[in-house]
Amino acid sequence: MDKDMESVLKKAEVLVEALPYIQKFNKKIIVVKYGGSAMSNEELQKSVITDVTLLKLVGLKPIIVHGGGKAISSWVSKVGKEARFVNGLRVTDAETMEIAEMVLGRVNKQLVTMVQELGVKAIGISGKDSGLLHVKKKYSDGKDIGFVGEIDKVDPKVLFDLIDNEYLPVIAPVGFDDNFDTYNINADDAACAIAKAVGADKLAFLTDIEGVYKDINDPSSFLSRLTCSEADALIAGGNIGGGMLPKLNNCTDAIRQGVNSVHILDGRIAHCLLLEIFTNKGVGTMFTAD
Repeated sequence: MDKDMESVLKKAEVLVEALPYIQKFNKKIIVVKYGGSAMSNEELQKSVITDVTLLKLVGLKPIIVHGGGKAISSWVSKVGKEARFVNGLRVTDAETMEIAEMVLGRVNKQLVTMVQELGVKAIGISGKDSGLLHVKKKYSDGKDIGFVGEIDKVDPKVLFDLIDNEYLPVIAPVGFDDNFDTYNINADDAACAIAKAVGADKLAFLTDIEGVYKDINDPSSFLSRLTCSEADALIAGGNIGGGMLPKLNNCTDAIRQGVNSVHILDGRIAHCLLLEIFTNKGVGTMFTAD
């Protein structure tokens, strides 16, 4: 058999392997949190948007929730301000909030354009549109960090309307409070809250790490699957720290609130989303109920 035929057969095998997953997840909602290095690399951007668009074209109902932290920090420095963080949360005064909303809006429309270039209808919104994300002021260990919001209510009607009309929603994590003041929202928190509100079948976090390790210093301790109780044990045992801790808490909270599975994926791997959803082995860490 020549090499060209072998290559064709391998492609056919991949499609056959994907078929039961396409059938299983047909018409199911999947929320994709898009951030990290995959947003700042043009080739990875194309890879991610191609993946999400393909999900839509084969019958799933994807929703993108995006970040923009690196771009926000860049623009903050351009106006002569210094980006400050407390416990991983951006200190957001009124001027920084204005910059953040501007940058997130720009990123949002860039992503919408990329989706539409691939032939899928997309609409970009923020959490302010139709009252999607309502927040209260968030404090970090009792410290006032400015216009940083903690989501206390999600009204998903606008998302259902968009999905029912075959649009792919692209959401910037900005919301407002009872006084209609604008707040920046952690994109992981926004994705988690939205996934719970829409009854998503899957929630996928595209990150700058491969997934979860029992021991971060031991590559052989990689965990491809975790139940909520196993994740709780890892946290209680002090194995998880830094930025991974709130991400794991988001994962287990989403599962306990009805999301069937949550995935932490390395967004630096091209087409990681397709590999995780449509192949037997996957490439990240999947969280499931006990």
